Amino acid sequence: MRNKGLIIALTIIVSLLSFYYISFTYVAQGIQEEAVAQSKDSTGVVNTAKKQSYLDSLYDKPVYNFLGMVPYTYKEVKDMELALGLDLQGGMHVVLEVSPIEILKALAGAQAESPLFKQALNKAKLAQKSSQESFEKLFYTAFKETAGSDKLAMVFSNSQNSSKIRSTSTDKEVEKMIDEEIDGAVDRSFEILRSRIDRFGAIQPNLQRIKGTGRILVELPGVENPQRVRKLLQGTAQLDFYDVYSLGELQGSLIAVNDYLVSQNKLNKGGDAALLAADSNGTSTVEDELAADPLAGDSLATGKKDSSAIAAKGDSTSAADSLADKVSPLFSLRDRNYPYTLHYNIKDTNQINRLLRQPKVQALLPSDLMFLWDWKEDKKTSAMELVPIRKSKGGKSLLTGDAISDAHEEVSQDGKASYGISMQMNPAGAKKWRKITQDAIKDSGNKRRVAIVLDNVVYSAPTVQSEIPNGSSSITGNFNQEDAKDIANILKAGKLPAPVRIVEEVIVGPTLGQEAIESGLMSLFAGLLVVIVLMIAYYNKGGLVADIALLFNVVFTLGFLASLNSVLTLPGLAGIVLSLGMSVDANVLIFERIKEERKNGKGMRAAIDAGFDKAFSSIFDSNITTILTGVILFFLGSGPIKGFAITLIIGIACSFFTSVYISRVILLWLTRGSNAETAVSFTTIISKNLFQNLNFDFVKYRKVAYIASISLLLLGAGATVMNGGLNLGVDFKGGRSYIIDFNSDIVASDLKASLSDEFQGTGTEVKTYGSSKKIKVTTSYLVEDESEKGDERVEAALVKGLKQFDKGEFKIVSSNKVGATVADDILQSSWQSIIVSLVGIFIYVLIRFRKWQFGFGGIIALFHDTLMIIAMFAILQFFGIASFEVDQVIIAALLTIVGFSINDTVIVFDRVREFGEEYYKMDMKDMLNKSINSTLSRTIMTTVTVLVTVIILCIFGGESLRGFSISLLVGVVFGSYSTIFIAIPMVLDLRSKKDREAKKIN
Repeated sequence: MRNKGLIIALTIIVSLLSFYYISFTYVAQGIQEEAVAQSKDSTGVVNTAKKQSYLDSLYDKPVYNFLGMVPYTYKEVKDMELALGLDLQGGMHVVLEVSPIEILKALAGAQAESPLFKQALNKAKLAQKSSQESFEKLFYTAFKETAGSDKLAMVFSNSQNSSKIRSTSTDKEVEKMIDEEIDGAVDRSFEILRSRIDRFGAIQPNLQRIKGTGRILVELPGVENPQRVRKLLQGTAQLDFYDVYSLGELQGSLIAVNDYLVSQNKLNKGGDAALLAADSNGTSTVEDELAADPLAGDSLATGKKDSSAIAAKGDSTSAADSLADKVSPLFSLRDRNYPYTLHYNIKDTNQINRLLRQPKVQALLPSDLMFLWDWKEDKKTSAMELVPIRKSKGGKSLLTGDAISDAHEEVSQDGKASYGISMQMNPAGAKKWRKITQDAIKDSGNKRRVAIVLDNVVYSAPTVQSEIPNGSSSITGNFNQEDAKDIANILKAGKLPAPVRIVEEVIVGPTLGQEAIESGLMSLFAGLLVVIVLMIAYYNKGGLVADIALLFNVVFTLGFLASLNSVLTLPGLAGIVLSLGMSVDANVLIFERIKEERKNGKGMRAAIDAGFDKAFSSIFDSNITTILTGVILFFLGSGPIKGFAITLIIGIACSFFTSVYISRVILLWLTRGSNAETAVSFTTIISKNLFQNLNFDFVKYRKVAYIASISLLLLGAGATVMNGGLNLGVDFKGGRSYIIDFNSDIVASDLKASLSDEFQGTGTEVKTYGSSKKIKVTTSYLVEDESEKGDERVEAALVKGLKQFDKGEFKIVSSNKVGATVADDILQSSWQSIIVSLVGIFIYVLIRFRKWQFGFGGIIALFHDTLMIIAMFAILQFFGIASFEVDQVIIAALLTIVGFSINDTVIVFDRVREFGEEYYKMDMKDMLNKSINSTLSRTIMTTVTVLVTVIILCIFGGESLRGFSISLLVGVVFGSYSTIFIAIPMVLDLRSKKDREAKKIN
């Protein structure tokens, strides 16, 4: 064997590198386990805050010293470990869509209110529901249909766009400008979101721009606060700085409002003063309280390092008027712990909002006054501040977020365990900021507050302590680190160029993730063990060599995944399990070739060399076709499919190296010296006489097979129609799904009846998920409403229905939302990936075998296998045996079967090509039968190996992989069947007239 030394050197180097990268995962998991142990209380419950504190204490400290040479901190270890996907550790997956509508409106300026623009926009919105085109292209089409001879420039030519287009610009020029603006907006949004997420603190976040769309994918493993994530990701509006009214300035207006509300209450309730809940403990009047000097909870000090100016908070010494009939809820509901600001208990905020929205109340208040709520309640008192904002002329703010160049949290310098925010302005902003702070301290006895507002929410309203000439400021107050970090994120991110909305969301609880890890590892180890035993039982010491190569394959695959900072998902684990079965295929093919050569009288060393040489082309072709499907799956798939594709590609590539090269080196080493003929055996008592001298006429029964397959596919089509169509998952039809844990057994059909009223009769599916105590609920209720309020309404309806049905405790451990438009896109891309895979394989087979009959026969067989899986799903559902959703994971299974089936077909084709060269006078039918029979032992052994691993995956892989494993089970069986009875016989039926006459293949 040539280059044996190079193979050995590469094996050693790759093995050491693999163990090096895998070691970080081992160390990280050990530290995680130690953190859990340290944070458990006496009852065994983990204190998450204590656990995080323990991990934070190690964040920048050395925790791993590789070979005693290179120390690594915990942060560096976490960055290097093989990350687990959301489905294995819990977390949040979000797809955000940047709204092109708002960008179009902004570019149109005043023309955004024109009937022509609105009509075109509405047409485009309607067309988007059934089209895969981008919204801007749909808008262009709708505009042309609506405007007739009018040009786009009529709408978009304005002072704002004067540097890019003119009133005489063509539609193509305007379209180019709009496309660039939308594309730039998505890019800026991506950068801003990345900036926010980088500072969010999530370990190994994943942020990707989805090509060809205005969508951005965000994955945050381990996140347990979805509300905080949503707020952070969707904080898209203009960031503004506003002046804040003091209560003293509003004294007259607020008293007038109070008197009006009191009079209204008397009128409506007959003077029932009990409704005006006053505080009888106090003696001061409302006028006394409002006349007091206002102070703020935050302070704004000069200079980055000067954070000492923190406003003092007074004692609760003032109270409402003792006369209950003179005090309205606006004052009586105030929290007395905050005497100089308007604070209310969070449960009272809706009532206050209703009062202030009254037209008469608004008329009594200054026209430049705007009440906004603080972003966060005080955890001790459950109170939130209502901040009186003063708008500048024209309703504008004093300063926008564009002025901020940098912001970050910092530890306060006041000696207390609190945090502040350091903020730096750009030159233009610093100049404006100096004027703002100068005006705010004109009255030294009544320094003013400046509110930081995003999305009509006040993130902070500090008091300006002094003029700030250089734009460098510190916001101080009683912030914890999380609050300070979030506010700094808001400041630094500034504003997003267009609103974003969540169009797809998956939340996986940590409990479900832990179950997935356990089931995935169980299936991995069980599959590995069974394959090892099976290979030894069938191929004796040769099987042991294959097992050694298999172990190298597993180590290499994990090492490559870790070195590439890949994320290991549950489908990825399934990919590894599957590759265990598929990776032995090359060794099976080689060993069968060696046995043939030995049977023909060659010595052991010569047989080994000939076996590897003759099997190489078949192994190469079959691996290339499988990798081709993986590559297409990676580029056209989305979500967990990408992780599966990466794992499959790496696993197949490693399998090729270990099976073709490492196995050969080991076999040649074992057969060195005088005992070469007896050093290795490839047969056992079980396999010695199996599949010997086979001469079965498979091709003879091809028409029976054709009829049987067509009949089964027609039965599947009929079952699909009777079922009302394919049972599409949320991925493909849109909607929301939830996995709920109960304490007792639940009857799914009874629960569905209970939920149907709450979901207003919309499509709802309820089924057990692994056990009768775990239920999966899928509903299309409010599928068109992708807003956060829509999510809340659906979840509230779900919880209400669950509580009415079962009075016991339950827990929502996972949720999944996919918008209707996104679902349609996912469905289209999934079918597209299948079609492209089939076309790619056809082209490859055509090039390799130079006859279109080979490629066409292979493609027909692949279509057969794909449709057969879908047909079997429909049949199982129709007869009530099982019901599986067709989702992205099932598409991954279909494409895996495409790879497996063409792998099998190509190997037989390769033998047909070989016999065509050696026995060119042989009748074609005999040649095809001989090719099938000569490779039958390999086909059966590989099929059995893969089937065993798939059955193990089905048993131990958990409910989330049940549909995936059943798909593979059906696909493997029909994949082998289609190779023998569909693909190969079709070469005979499709032969040309010349071939029929010659009865041979050249």
